[in-house]
Amino acid sequence: MTTVGILGGGQLARMMALAGAPLGLRFLLLDNVSDACAGQFAPMLVGDYRDETILAEFARKVDVATFDFENVPAESAHWLSDKVSVFPSPNALAVSQDRLAEKNLFRRLGIDVPDFRDITGFTGLQDAIAAIGMPCILKTRRLGYDGKGQFRIRSAADIDAAWQALGAQAQTVGLILEAFVPFEREISVLAVRARDGEFRHWALTENWHEQGVLSASLSPATESAAFEAEAIGYARRVAEELDYVGVFALELFLHGGRLMANEMAPRVHNSGHWTIEGAETSQFQNHLRAVLGLPLGSTRSVGVSCMLNWIGAMPDPAAVLNEAGGHWHDYGKTSREGRKVGHATVREDTPVALAESLARVGEILGRQSQVAPALTRISNCRTAETPWT
Repeated sequence: MTTVGILGGGQLARMMALAGAPLGLRFLLLDNVSDACAGQFAPMLVGDYRDETILAEFARKVDVATFDFENVPAESAHWLSDKVSVFPSPNALAVSQDRLAEKNLFRRLGIDVPDFRDITGFTGLQDAIAAIGMPCILKTRRLGYDGKGQFRIRSAADIDAAWQALGAQAQTVGLILEAFVPFEREISVLAVRARDGEFRHWALTENWHEQGVLSASLSPATESAAFEAEAIGYARRVAEELDYVGVFALELFLHGGRLMANEMAPRVHNSGHWTIEGAETSQFQNHLRAVLGLPLGSTRSVGVSCMLNWIGAMPDPAAVLNEAGGHWHDYGKTSREGRKVGHATVREDTPVALAESLARVGEILGRQSQVAPALTRISNCRTAETPWT
């Protein structure tokens, strides 16, 4: 029986293990905390990702290794790759860990990106702001996610505060200044590439965030055929350039008729959770198929889906479970402000049925504001000339 090793033991590893059970797979996790939620479903080693003793034990016990988050030290991934097959490759992981390297890759591949500058000191920050303009966003090059490690500079009065908040990290994880994009829509491309280079993608997904954390995702996104082809083309270029193996997400902004890349996530992704019920093959199972060299499954959508993230604490599940297309996912985590503790997916055969179901869920849970953007999008598309009508 094949054993898949996963570096990281969070909810993505948990859902990966659940998706791998029908394939007859075993799993071994490595995490630096003992209560990581995937440990409820698979054996887990606990230790520092840089500890070569525990990495060696991990490597001895698995047939292939992958990740559930991108901030595993790249040097640990390289060390492991000398002992066992690692997918995606440590080189792909290293690029996606560094916002500057990632933006340079996008630009080199002809993918439109917001203006950006490498920041090494306060004077450099002032010069970059003068060049890019305000508003803009100062970010750590590494270790930032879900809105962490960022400071929005709206006016000159914010510059000192931004440097005080993040400046010390210029010489450790590095800093990058990016132009602020007042985007009309945020879209993600979820794709998978096999060991033999086969490339597949799911339907585009539209996303809405609250305080930097994903709140809701709707798929298929109601986008024009031209923009859809451009978005998928971007993802294919990145995958082929990095010789990528596995699932990844490319996050894009749509602004003023331009499609601009924000960032890449080299793993299964929150905006793809809808694929568990809303696609022939979920992102989790296709990731496993890819890293194991198995045939990829169909990425065809099954109806229309909306995923709702639960942040901080789980609501009452009854409102979702009473819906015919309601699906509940509790990650087994303790409640904590700002923490992703679960999600729900509502899937229906038609946009009208999905809107009706979402409205009921939002009303009962008192989460009308969370479902409102998706309801507005569905309503607009029912009257517009789009591929989704």
